[in-house]
Amino acid sequence: MENKNNFIYTDWILIENQFNPDELHARETIFTIGNGYLGTRGSFEESYPRALSATFIHGVYDDVPVVYTELANCPDWLPLVVTIDGDRFRLDQGKILQYNRELDLRQGLLSRSLRWRSPTGKTIDISFERFASLADHHVLGQRCTLTTLDFQGVVEIQASINGYPENKGFNHWEGLDQGKIDRGFWLHSRTRYSRIDIGMAARMTISGIDAALQINTAPGYPSISATFVSEPQQTVTIEKIVTVFTSRDVEQPVSAAQEKLAHLPDYITLRQANEQAWTEVWQQSDIVIEGDSKAAFAVRYNLFQLLIAAPHDDDRVSIPAKTISGFGYHGHIFWDTEIFILPFFTFTQPALARNLLTYRYHTLDGARRKATHYGYQGAMYAWESAVTGDEVTPRWALPSDFYGEDVRIWCRDREIHISAVIPYAIWYYWRVTGDDQWLRDYGSEIILDTAIFWSSRVEFNPHHQRYEIRSVIGADEYHELVHNNTFTNRMVQWHLEKACVVHDWLYRNFPERAEELDQKLQLTDEIRNHWQEIINKIWIPYEAETGLIEQCEGFFQLDDLNLADYEPRQKSMQAILGIEGANKHQVLKQPDVLMLLYLMRESAEFPYSQKILEANWEYYAPRTDITYGSSLGPAIHAILAADLGKTQEAYERFMQAAMVDLEDRRGNTNDGIHGASAGGIWQAVVFGFGGIQFTDHQPVAHPHLPPSWTRLQFKLHWHGKWHDFDLHQELQTRKEQPAPMIQGIIFDLDGVLTDTAEYHYQAWQKLADEEGIPFNRQANEGLRGIARRASLMLIIGNRRYSDIQIQEMMERKNDYYVELIQNITPDNLLPGAVSLLDDLRQAGLKIALGSASKNARVVIQKLGISDKLDAIADGYSVKKAKPAPDLFLFAAQQLGLPATQCVVFEDAAAGIDAALAAGMWAVGMGPPERVGTAHIVLPSLAGITWAELQRKFRDIT
Repeated sequence: MENKNNFIYTDWILIENQFNPDELHARETIFTIGNGYLGTRGSFEESYPRALSATFIHGVYDDVPVVYTELANCPDWLPLVVTIDGDRFRLDQGKILQYNRELDLRQGLLSRSLRWRSPTGKTIDISFERFASLADHHVLGQRCTLTTLDFQGVVEIQASINGYPENKGFNHWEGLDQGKIDRGFWLHSRTRYSRIDIGMAARMTISGIDAALQINTAPGYPSISATFVSEPQQTVTIEKIVTVFTSRDVEQPVSAAQEKLAHLPDYITLRQANEQAWTEVWQQSDIVIEGDSKAAFAVRYNLFQLLIAAPHDDDRVSIPAKTISGFGYHGHIFWDTEIFILPFFTFTQPALARNLLTYRYHTLDGARRKATHYGYQGAMYAWESAVTGDEVTPRWALPSDFYGEDVRIWCRDREIHISAVIPYAIWYYWRVTGDDQWLRDYGSEIILDTAIFWSSRVEFNPHHQRYEIRSVIGADEYHELVHNNTFTNRMVQWHLEKACVVHDWLYRNFPERAEELDQKLQLTDEIRNHWQEIINKIWIPYEAETGLIEQCEGFFQLDDLNLADYEPRQKSMQAILGIEGANKHQVLKQPDVLMLLYLMRESAEFPYSQKILEANWEYYAPRTDITYGSSLGPAIHAILAADLGKTQEAYERFMQAAMVDLEDRRGNTNDGIHGASAGGIWQAVVFGFGGIQFTDHQPVAHPHLPPSWTRLQFKLHWHGKWHDFDLHQELQTRKEQPAPMIQGIIFDLDGVLTDTAEYHYQAWQKLADEEGIPFNRQANEGLRGIARRASLMLIIGNRRYSDIQIQEMMERKNDYYVELIQNITPDNLLPGAVSLLDDLRQAGLKIALGSASKNARVVIQKLGISDKLDAIADGYSVKKAKPAPDLFLFAAQQLGLPATQCVVFEDAAAGIDAALAAGMWAVGMGPPERVGTAHIVLPSLAGITWAELQRKFRDIT
């Protein structure tokens, strides 16, 4: 598939078939390769004027005096120069007759083939190939094949390492030494301020002709060269293998590089090992999309960029915002890693996720120093972090206007929510992996010490008797000084809730570690009590009547604007309005309230609910600068739009994120890959279109695929087990079939015929209060359609209870529920229920109840409809609960009907899944976001007749 950028996409290969010098820097980013240890931009072996060549190695930071620290551009291993009868091969001279460059994602291989005519009229075919070995991270491979087509001439090859790389004008390296080895050379350099040594060794082989090798050790630029006479149609192959170590890896990086090189096999063997390593990684991480080749490739491309940036053997580094593909943000680490990038690794490569989180443990002391600097206790994480965890956000941004004023960067001082989102990432890593040992040894200390920070950062407002957090920047960075940003306040409340849980968990399971941390962190009962007081009294600006959440104190009083009035535009709203102008308007750089709802979405914790999401989407989505604000926004908007049934908008936002680099949509791909967007794309596919949710301690899909997608396949790792998902447009297939003769109707009870949800909620709330477990109405919404035991397991989360205790709690909750339902009367039937039951009986249809409740018979009796049912399937009828189809199959069996002749009325996604799995027709009761996979969706039974249902079934067949 071809696009406007002269790219062709296949399933796995990105093809560029035309060289455009104006896109040089963006393409260098796009064609980056790497292996989790280093990343090398896609610059040319022969170089090109103004090229931004770079190789970045994780953790190799160095200071720019006074200004900042940054990832140092390491010595360049790519230089390979070909000279034909005195004409140096280069794309800015001579004539390009053919051009093709390919990035093969399946094996991490970058190749380029050309036909070039020199200024003096000599034509050659030349091809290059390179890889950074995933099988051995210290090995780099490079190959060049050239064929002289129409001349006999002198050819010179020179393969080098450039020891003078620059970070846009600054060279971080001192050359220490270099020397010769058999068929090659070595180089030893050191960073100027951080004093990190690098050792590199290289060897070259030539096949297809006899040529003597000459080694030149010009200071800082060692090289191997060969000169020979080539005949017409003669082909020569040059292979260059490079090894690299730093003093972060070994004590003697030079000798390590030489020794490694001496024992390496040939180029082809190394390339095959790299390919095999990639095969194994893709087996866990690949996503298959059928029906949309552009999206299929774009997803794989973004996952590839994440995979080449994730450290495999080093837990003292993390993934920078621009990965290791460009100079943007100086290689600093933001919250992008934990919130956007980490979930992909947590669910597909958990060992890599653990490395990324352990980086935050190793940088705890830096976070403590920052807290102390600002006069707080505990650990306050840096907004931008590098080696030590100390704050490295530049204090000033230099203006593009030579006479403009420097701009103060306030994020370092005010954007503090990172100290809650890191614990958020830890909590979900633990929940998905069950890695108790890591939480005990590393994660718990982070969660507790950052909680101590929050207890010293909040302020008590005696006038309103509430806790507040003032003078912050929220997720939306267009407002640089706000009070009580809801995202920050609620994340702090959530953090303190989970800190209490983790502290209790430690005492129950690892009391010695708990006491050790209490002593180390000076964590007292007084602090614990203070946490609980903050949880109870922190202010969350929220209107219960409308469901609308105010982004921060006073946000609704800011001047409103219509973004459509500013179209068309090519820059951000902040650039148009100015910093102060954006501060005074209701315009967002990126999701803030919506980001909070997304983070609370999976657990359905406050303030997440469908009603609240709908209200806040309608308010905030039109006010978000989704095109030129932040690249972090589109993927999140895609997920929430999918939740709301806005499939077209979800797909548009998803593709906006997916193509942000491939199409350079923001004009800044030259700075490096948009790492957070790449991670958000994975989440958009899996959580958005795949609809993955977690019930009964396992992931379950509630898919709403874009119309063109005929298949979506991926796998997730959950508590040590792989779960495979192969989702299809089953609904379309089913709708193409003629409707069968319907003979039986199976009704779920709660939410369909009556609404006992309030009684369930009251019973669960009473139990939770007795056990001291946080629980609210929002959490109760997440239990819809879920069996009693599974509901209890969701409520207790990671708290440890014995099977006996769990059984007792289930019975206790049931006792409360039975006591409450004694008050049920026929008045509790939902509107339209009785008239539809009577209409169905008159039409001669058989009717069954299919409810997971073990109290269904009692409720039916009190509702006065026992005589209207032919069969009852309840919680005692089958062992497997919904979404297993067993309950509805049992009901059909009781009616004496095949499944294909039955229709199920359900109000829960798990129930719809169960009906479809049983091969039955499904009528969803409620919002499409919840029951949209049903064949028919109704808001209620009011006014529904059998004739009306028959008409609806005819319409979809």
